[in-house]
Amino acid sequence: MKVAVYYSNTDIRIEERPRPRISSGEILVKMKASGICGTDVMEWYRRKKAPRILGHEMAGEIAAIGRGVKSLKKGDRVFVSHHVPCYRCHHCSQGNYTACGSLHTGNYDPGGFSEFIRIPEENVKYGTFLLQDEITYEDAAMIEPLGCVIAGQKELGLNRGQTVLIIGSGVSGILHIQLAKLKKAKIIAVDINKYKLKKASEFGADYVIDAQKYSLDKVKSINNDRLADVVIVCASAQQAVDNAISSVERKGKILFFAVPETDIRIPSQRFWRDEISVTFSYGASPDDIKEAIKLIASKKIEVGEMITHRVKLSDISKGFQIASESKESLKVVVIPDN
Repeated sequence: MKVAVYYSNTDIRIEERPRPRISSGEILVKMKASGICGTDVMEWYRRKKAPRILGHEMAGEIAAIGRGVKSLKKGDRVFVSHHVPCYRCHHCSQGNYTACGSLHTGNYDPGGFSEFIRIPEENVKYGTFLLQDEITYEDAAMIEPLGCVIAGQKELGLNRGQTVLIIGSGVSGILHIQLAKLKKAKIIAVDINKYKLKKASEFGADYVIDAQKYSLDKVKSINNDRLADVVIVCASAQQAVDNAISSVERKGKILFFAVPETDIRIPSQRFWRDEISVTFSYGASPDDIKEAIKLIASKKIEVGEMITHRVKLSDISKGFQIASESKESLKVVVIPDN
């Protein structure tokens, strides 16, 4: 079978590997769509473990069933989560599933950028979800990103009428816009890219600001002389971090959904005096994934129109170029050669 092996953003090699063999409790999935995540093109993060087969936003058709698997059958359309909790450890007992060691270490074999993927027993139990007819395979490649956004916003406890400043209007930023809009928040979106600002408006942002012209006065002028109640950072540039820290209102919250390569410095005295909270978000629990599936199936969150490019597995290098340059694109999805 064909696999795409990542060495760097500009060095992705198509290789032939044996099709994985499954054991009891496992399934084999034929990849039908696999999204290129923003973290996949975060070279400083990915090259540390290269070479490897990436791809963790994968949907496909079950090609084979291992002994003992009763709830699924060959031919089923599924989305498969690459990381799943164990439901047995201390963190899981507290409901903190994304802190589970199994969630951080488990994975399917190989990554989603391959023709066939072996799904281990734990992922079959806790991370394999049947797709409704309303969800296409390509739409399903957006389930994991939306699940992560859902998990992130749970940390914020958004309320109706709050002002949310979203810095970075790529895929995660626009998913945050759509989800915050469902919660009746007022949304200000920021980006350096005019194409993405246009998309932010189309997907529900009440106001957009060009990052090159960003100022606190602009935020205050459209928000009754107040800063943002909530700031969600979906860009890793240092300027995005600096703007987030300066733009949050008293008693406000900052969610670092994306992070820069270097450590973040926080003005502790101001944050103490103004009781500002800072939180981070990593991954999604199975419950977040289930919620994402419902929102996509019901069309409450529109993901199909966020998919701007489709590339075949053999042309994945082109997809990585589009995703890393991130000019006039949102989601890039990899599909099989045939």
